[in-house]
Amino acid sequence: MKLLLWVSLGALACAAFASSAPARADSTGAMVIGEFSHAALGALPEKWKLLTFPKVRNHTSYVLAADGDAIAVRAEARASASALVTDVRIDPHEYPIIRWRWKIANLIDRADLTRKDGDDYPARLYINFRDENAKLSFFERIEAAFYRNRYGQDPPTATINYVWDGKAAAGTVAPNAYTDRVRMFVVRSGAQAVGRWVEEERNLLEDYRAAFGKEPPAIVSVAIMTDTDNTGESVVAWYGDIAMRKQTEK
Repeated sequence: MKLLLWVSLGALACAAFASSAPARADSTGAMVIGEFSHAALGALPEKWKLLTFPKVRNHTSYVLAADGDAIAVRAEARASASALVTDVRIDPHEYPIIRWRWKIANLIDRADLTRKDGDDYPARLYINFRDENAKLSFFERIEAAFYRNRYGQDPPTATINYVWDGKAAAGTVAPNAYTDRVRMFVVRSGAQAVGRWVEEERNLLEDYRAAFGKEPPAIVSVAIMTDTDNTGESVVAWYGDIAMRKQTEK
């Protein structure tokens, strides 16, 4: 799936821009990205679109489903890959804190953060950024022009990917196996929390500075993805609500 991951990330952002509205603020002032807990069962969440990848025959299934008393996005991958994406258009300096809930049923045995053939995760959260003034190489300009013509938008220039991994230690930060424009942040690792809901919180502003050594541009889209196309395994995950908050909020 990820032979042209940067191109795929362009599709993530462009698909969102094509049909979605910006994230909205709730009564607490948080920017709501995914309010799955109040959505109707049995469909895709509103403002989120399914993204499939060229040359990937099998697609991960996503559906709003009940898990006990909770309503969440249930993802099931069987040697498959696809993502759900939404446009958010958020300034990370104003809303640096991102919070979400997720749960996985199992790990992926052959997943490996360092290898292209192991680039699968039971759960991941993409944060895609676009710097309109970014300096691109000659080949990157060609790729950007191609996708600008195809989708009407430029691809993101950087991505943070928060993942649940089975081997790399929590706190690991590494370039993606396919492109250094993506940084992988292992937020949770191992089997200790498998089968139960976990709440996560990250300072996206600090993470971007640490990963790329500069200030972040605007966030243009957010995506969730469960994928096993490289390893050929099966996995189930659930995604709960996603929101961004100001630094002062507790």
